[in-house]
Amino acid sequence: MTPTSLAPDQAHARLHELTVIDVRTPGEYASGHIVGAHNVPLDHLDAAVPVLKPAAERGDLVMVCASGARSAQACATLIAHGISAATLTGGTTAWSRHGHDLHRPADAGGVWPMDRQVRFVAGSLVLVGLAVGQRRSVARWLSVGVAGGLVYSAVSGSCAMARVLAKLPLNQPRAADLDATLATLAAIGQQ
Repeated sequence: MTPTSLAPDQAHARLHELTVIDVRTPGEYASGHIVGAHNVPLDHLDAAVPVLKPAAERGDLVMVCASGARSAQACATLIAHGISAATLTGGTTAWSRHGHDLHRPADAGGVWPMDRQVRFVAGSLVLVGLAVGQRRSVARWLSVGVAGGLVYSAVSGSCAMARVLAKLPLNQPRAADLDATLATLAAIGQQ
């Protein structure tokens, strides 16, 4: 099995027949997601495998994130479990750029999207490294380390800081929310 991808317009045309799984953090999901998408954060995907397998047998799964990187990782995980899935090329960013609507709940809360959290933390660490570096030059290495991490992130397409931030409580699904999502997906697999 090899991962496939769907362009935003292709996915939009088939939305009524797809099961859309959004693998972003709950805060990112709440900031705007494809209508009808189910939120199963990438860190919790293994827990969803038992319900995704029958759902995939009933219809096509498409994995979604902000840019397509995490959804590609999700597809690889599912393929390793024998589950066929496609990734949305360009993620929700490309989806909205193509003029397709994102659902933004009124009670979304104030959790920032992951890329904004990473920019905030990285920028703060660089500023702290430079400010403290005025008195203790060794602190400048903090800024150098963050800059190197950002360059590596851009080149590799992965982000260690995002993986760490995703583990913060504000980026974790509430157990009841994840359980409800898994129950809904289990029902889809039984249809």
